[in-house]
Amino acid sequence: MQDPKDQDTAGEPVAPPGQPVIPDALWSTPDGHAAEDAGTPRPRPPRLTEILTALAEEPGRERVAIADMLETMRSRAFGALLLIFAFPNILPSPPGLAGVLGLPLIFLSTQMMLGKSPWLPDFIARRSMPRATFAGMVQRINPWLERAERLLKARLQPLAWPASQRLIGALCLVLSIALALPIPFANMAPSVAICLIGLGVLERDGLWIILGMLAAAGALIYVGGLGYALLKSAIFVITGAF
Repeated sequence: MQDPKDQDTAGEPVAPPGQPVIPDALWSTPDGHAAEDAGTPRPRPPRLTEILTALAEEPGRERVAIADMLETMRSRAFGALLLIFAFPNILPSPPGLAGVLGLPLIFLSTQMMLGKSPWLPDFIARRSMPRATFAGMVQRINPWLERAERLLKARLQPLAWPASQRLIGALCLVLSIALALPIPFANMAPSVAICLIGLGVLERDGLWIILGMLAAAGALIYVGGLGYALLKSAIFVITGAF
């Protein structure tokens, strides 16, 4: 993938076909100023809100596919995509959405657990939506993300190291399976936990990862209780019928 700092002879950023241009100003130093030369390190990559906005506002794009988001997120894809797929389950959504969004979460968390690069099969990666629909979704999500981004910062970073992320991936896999189960009212709690973990991984914030783990423990207890109650009710109905 071409680096956003690569420029054409006119001095404007160039992006590969089908990929949004991330302005140089977004690749800034800690004091908010863009790097002055290619050799200057970039401690702060673009925020997720900045990446989503750039993708949503690209004028030459008619549709946005999951593959586009995967490519655009680069090395931050795990945290970003966990968040993107889990967040809609927190909002009021049509029945069955949790099962649809749970599948890519299972794929991504499994790869995270195994230490693999993020990848999705074609039947998931090629799913797309009109750019206007994506832009509307970004407009609804970004205010929430902006509030979270103001609270996020790099701390307790060993929790975001690759070795730790394997354990986090295993936890997210369990949460993703719980989210996808056909248990009424059980999808929101695992989604909140995955969102907290995704934000922590995204910004290398170990505190938010810890909060996500605590939320995960509560979510699994909650889903387990609902599942047990549902099973007991089903057994009671079946035994009563016969």
